[in-house]
Amino acid sequence: MGGGCCPPMDLFRSEPMQIVQLIVPIESVHLTVSYLGDLGLLQFKDLNADKSPFQRTYAAQIKKCGEMARKLRFFKEQILKADLPLSVKSTELATKDIDDLEIKLGELEAELIEMNANGEKLERTYNELVEYKLVLQKEITADSKQVKLGYFTGLVPREKSMAFERILFRATRGNLFLKQAVLEDPVVDPVSGEKIEKNVFVVFYSGERAKVKILKICEAFGANRYPFHEESFKQEQLITEVTGRISELRTTIDAGLSHKQNLLRSIADKYEQWNSLVRKDKSVYHTLNMLSIDVTKKCLVGEAWSPVFAAKQIQEALLRAAFDSNSQVEAIFQVLNTKELPPTYFRTNKFNSAIQEIVDAYGVAKYQEANPAVLTIVTFPFLFAVMFGDWGHGICILISALILISLEKKLSGQKLGDITEMAFGGRYVIMMMAIFSIYTGLIYNEFFSVPFELFGQSAYACRDFSCKDATTVGLIKVGPTYPFGVDPVWHGSRSELPFLNSLKMKMSILLGVSQMNMGIIMSFFNALFFKNNINIWFQFIPQMIFLNSLFGYLSFLIVLKWCTGSKADLYHIMIYMFLSPTDELGENELFAGQKNVQIALVLMALVAVPWMLLPKPFLLKKQHEERHQGQTYIPLESSEDALQVEASHGSHSHGDEFEFSEVFVHQLIHTIEFVLGSVSNTASYLRLWALSLAHSELSSVFYEKVLMLAWGYKNPLIFAVGIIVFIFATVGVLLVMETLSAFLHALRLHWVEYQNKFYEGDGYKFHPYSFAVTEEEDE
Repeated sequence: MGGGCCPPMDLFRSEPMQIVQLIVPIESVHLTVSYLGDLGLLQFKDLNADKSPFQRTYAAQIKKCGEMARKLRFFKEQILKADLPLSVKSTELATKDIDDLEIKLGELEAELIEMNANGEKLERTYNELVEYKLVLQKEITADSKQVKLGYFTGLVPREKSMAFERILFRATRGNLFLKQAVLEDPVVDPVSGEKIEKNVFVVFYSGERAKVKILKICEAFGANRYPFHEESFKQEQLITEVTGRISELRTTIDAGLSHKQNLLRSIADKYEQWNSLVRKDKSVYHTLNMLSIDVTKKCLVGEAWSPVFAAKQIQEALLRAAFDSNSQVEAIFQVLNTKELPPTYFRTNKFNSAIQEIVDAYGVAKYQEANPAVLTIVTFPFLFAVMFGDWGHGICILISALILISLEKKLSGQKLGDITEMAFGGRYVIMMMAIFSIYTGLIYNEFFSVPFELFGQSAYACRDFSCKDATTVGLIKVGPTYPFGVDPVWHGSRSELPFLNSLKMKMSILLGVSQMNMGIIMSFFNALFFKNNINIWFQFIPQMIFLNSLFGYLSFLIVLKWCTGSKADLYHIMIYMFLSPTDELGENELFAGQKNVQIALVLMALVAVPWMLLPKPFLLKKQHEERHQGQTYIPLESSEDALQVEASHGSHSHGDEFEFSEVFVHQLIHTIEFVLGSVSNTASYLRLWALSLAHSELSSVFYEKVLMLAWGYKNPLIFAVGIIVFIFATVGVLLVMETLSAFLHALRLHWVEYQNKFYEGDGYKFHPYSFAVTEEEDE
């Protein structure tokens, strides 16, 4: 959609929607729906939901399109069987009249079926003659004897020859003579048309009963029988005749195949156009079946959701359809007003569509609800990178993402495997994940677990030679603090794990509390947008107070401890803040008046719980009693407000019913969930620390115990094997399994810990009637 006809993209709120009514004259209805399908901005409502597919107006036309689609599938099978390419675009303009196309497809199918039948008959005859020739050639070498016995000659599949001989012997109780000769090359079986290894056989028997039995056994084993003359000159004469017939048949078959190839090639050139025309026509009739016929039977009436910005484009399409179909009457377009909740429609591009899909997988946003994808575009790859921090691994993933992006045009039109398609669809998300992984890897100072002094010299040095394996006590600060990220001196020291564990654990809590606060702030924007003051005063404010009285305060203490270098025990402070709030803090005091602040915070947290629980159900009850209950259609001036009120209160009210007990229990569950969730959600963010540690340690193990161990042997062969093992371990475990693990954990943090603070996600997606979407689904 061009920038001139559409407002700027707004990903925070879904597009404003309206329900429109179309009244279209019967003579222009097909072209109108076709043009609207090209536009792709209307989601039609089914006004005939009570009717079965066979009772609808255009059932016969849909059946006709289905039959044409079957013929096209038959043509495609034949084209692919003949190893011919299906041209993407035809230079010749194919017919646009569906009736002409139906006749043409019928004629082509009949011609192709006749060709196939004739070809099969000729091939069977040809293969039988080839087998007969082989029998004659094999039997020439045998000495012909005058025998007063009956005999058969023919070919039997080699894999069945032993069983064939055994059954013949048993059936005739040994009263026969059988001789077999092996054919060097496989022959085409006349019945199956497949190449099979066969043996030529001759069987001599005595008596009519034996003859009947042998014939039945030959049929059961697929043994083809052929006539045979004992006299040599007659055999040679037969061979000459058969050879001549084989030559004639080959010429006939080749001519038939050439004609069939030419026909299939002409079909292949127009196949895509025909297929597209049939698909579009079928989808048009399916849509027309959703419209209702006016009482006059001269026009069809349809209702559809559309974005507000699309009104002008829709009207233009209606005018164009009326003009092109030479209709005397133009279609009528009018906006209806309803309390029904509209569908959710976000306009996305190739960069943000994957993130929007991730959010929608949890639940589609309610109409004009705040969209989590706006912040998730940044926070999702960032939280992934916190768990995957290594700038060497980040570069590897970035290269993979850039390769996918560079092949964008080539791969976008192809059918890919499930995993490849998933990676290709999320190529920009993978690129963002890689960029953030490089950033966090530089902060952690890890390149395949190896630290580098990229931003200057280490701030520490050893006191003496013996301090290499000591803790930080053996190190003295000799220079300014390392300017960016973790000082490389920590890596490899005995105090590496305690230091990094402390850093990453506290960092995880800070990130978690920040994101949860952001989630609660998003709920404020929702309440503000929907003019829901109850949610602002009795949900947003007490939730902010409760979360920050506990974990906001913990975050403040973490930052304060970092800034002051205090040795205070934060575990002790947080536990005894609740158990013994009036006790003196002693050495755990980080600032003056800390005890009084903590008492105040505990009291605020305790007050926030009934504040969340009690007032809201009573106020909703009062609001429900005062609110005017409108009908389905309401005055135009209040339609938008009604939609917003419905969106904000839809979860508590159902028409005229209001169950206070249900609302109260819902609020009780919501309050308990938030209070307990504040603790569990904060603890859940510790997965950032755990996975980051696991990634770092695995990377270190592969480097030290594989690469460095192999290097220590001073043997080129062992070192080469070590490099191969290191590469496979790094790619298989760290770049595939760890990437997937970090991705899933980042997904959970967004779906549960972040989105449950504000996101209802109980809307439904806008699925416009669009030919582009129809073609993608068919492919």
